Amino acid sequence: MGMTPTARRILLWILVLIGAYVGLWATAFPASFYESFPGPFSSWVAADGPYNEHLVRDVGTFNLALAAASAAATRYRGRGPGLVVAIAWIVYSVPHLGYHLHHLGALGAVDAVAQVVALGSTLVLAVPLLLPVRATSPSGPSGVRPGAAAGTR
Repeated sequence: MGMTPTARRILLWILVLIGAYVGLWATAFPASFYESFPGPFSSWVAADGPYNEHLVRDVGTFNLALAAASAAATRYRGRGPGLVVAIAWIVYSVPHLGYHLHHLGALGAVDAVAQVVALGSTLVLAVPLLLPVRATSPSGPSGVRPGAAAGTR
């Protein structure tokens, strides 16, 4: 049992979108990110302490790096690049989610649930990427040419 190359790519592209959303906003507009993340009706970051532009921009660029690595991994058919990206997202997501699970008191019930779901989503998306990629026939939809090296396009 394994994951199809298409399913793997879909998960990676969703992680790209999440990383780009957080990363671009926090990097380009750190004060706005602090005051308004995740959107116009809430403020999850400001509820957690005073504004620190350096910290917010670091979070932004880290998410952009994960998005870039995830995008690059979509170019490869083999398991390796997606596995490495999955491990990076998991290493990031577990302590991040753990921290926020212990600091939900400043949020209302709807925001607390939404935050747990949002932060848990990167973990839920990354874990299946640990599965092997299903083998397909050389002439199948994967586009891998017969005799092509594993992990190459």
